Amino acid sequence: MPQLSFDLYWSMRSPYCYLALDRILDVEKTYDVHVDLRVVYPIAVRDPNFFNVRASKHYRPYNLLDTARLAERHGIAYRRPVPDPIVQNLDTGEIAADQPFVFHLTRLAQLAARDGAGLRFLDQVSRVVWDGGTDDWHEGTYLADAITRAGLDAADYLRRVVDEAEALDAEIHANEAAQDAAGHGGVPLMVFDGEPFFGQDRIDLLLWRMGQHGLTKRTG
Repeated sequence: MPQLSFDLYWSMRSPYCYLALDRILDVEKTYDVHVDLRVVYPIAVRDPNFFNVRASKHYRPYNLLDTARLAERHGIAYRRPVPDPIVQNLDTGEIAADQPFVFHLTRLAQLAARDGAGLRFLDQVSRVVWDGGTDDWHEGTYLADAITRAGLDAADYLRRVVDEAEALDAEIHANEAAQDAAGHGGVPLMVFDGEPFFGQDRIDLLLWRMGQHGLTKRTG
């Protein structure tokens, strides 16, 4: 039987993606399944008016409450990034025109996904951004060191992410189109056999569905 696989749509700004990371890594480690990382830009880039026009007034307060308790429930080291990958006025919800962090971070993730090292990249880089142990993660050698820990050539990656920015953006936008075609715009989104599973709380449901298609545990 061919190895099962699913697409994993991921935003580097989503706390729910980060909070799902350990469980996704455990799925890939435990089961004979291939996880195809497909990076997308966050909603703040794709729809700059989302937070200050369309989002409910309860959106951010609930998000802060829910992510903190979810991290506590699963014993995950977690803090909102310093700085946030998106430059945003948190009082008004307005997204700044200049975004020096999120494009760089997302393109790096897409580069790793292209090289077949997406989960290794997330395992190291996402923690630097989200686990609360690093202020100013964008400065110094924090990202380069995390890329190196993922077993990748940091100098090569930091050069290619600039040289290949246009091609990487085209790949990211193709991921966004595929995500929309799959039937949901949120993250984390897992798509197996054309069926979307939205949210970190749908991983068990995804495993159940794959089990109906012969999912087995890894041996050895």
